[in-house]
Amino acid sequence: MAVKIDKKIKGYSVLTPEDKAREAAALIPTASVPRETVEKEVPQDNIIQMHERIERPEVLIGSTYKIKSPLVEHAMYVTINDIVLNAGTEHELRRPFEIFVNSKSMEHFQWIVALTRIMSAVFRKGGDVTFLVDEMKAVFDPRGGYFKAGGVYMPSLVAELGAIVEEHMKSIGLIHDPEMSAHQRAILAEKRKQYEDRAKKNSDVSVVPSPAPAGEGARRADEGASAVMPGSSEDIAVTGDGASFPPSATLCHKCSTKALVIMDGCATCLNCGYSKCG
Repeated sequence: MAVKIDKKIKGYSVLTPEDKAREAAALIPTASVPRETVEKEVPQDNIIQMHERIERPEVLIGSTYKIKSPLVEHAMYVTINDIVLNAGTEHELRRPFEIFVNSKSMEHFQWIVALTRIMSAVFRKGGDVTFLVDEMKAVFDPRGGYFKAGGVYMPSLVAELGAIVEEHMKSIGLIHDPEMSAHQRAILAEKRKQYEDRAKKNSDVSVVPSPAPAGEGARRADEGASAVMPGSSEDIAVTGDGASFPPSATLCHKCSTKALVIMDGCATCLNCGYSKCG
């Protein structure tokens, strides 16, 4: 059927069957739904991740670590402050935000300030910041490293600072250290017991007195009955603060701890269980 249009045409559109169905659905009355119900059904995706636009809160949670190195006269105190993201939710995260190093020693002041400022900037940038640990622990001092308490070798002062950052990241769950299984722990304890028993047996054999000429025993008693025999020091001396590794142990290249001993002709680490023989 033809329709005559008397007015000026300003625009037009083609009406499709889908448009007709949509207009018909709009005319059907729908039941109202409470706003609370709609908000519960909508997924909440407001998880805050670490990024550089996050402002520093008034209060931060921090931990302080002590470095006592033979390379410096005074001890260094490393403070790492953390920010808590999504507090009180199941997505709560604790991430490092800033780091400071304080010491009475001023010989390393300028590079320590520069290093801590760069590290703090990397922390605030967000993302995976665990790469700092590997980079710092790989730094060595051309003058030589040192053994810290416990017999762990540190190639430089920066490497020990990296080890502290690694320890802190493990404590907040940012780095997960693979633990030894119960079977590995049992084998390590057995190897350590075997070495201690052998060292004790050797010390007992070395302290057996030999026959002495007449009057020699009295002279030895006068010189000191409490003298320690040479073979008995192996199983009682310790390395570092309470680490009961033998003084004759060498450095283990796997865990960087002075705990590598020779057992049955094979180099075995009493700290991490590494064995050269497999």
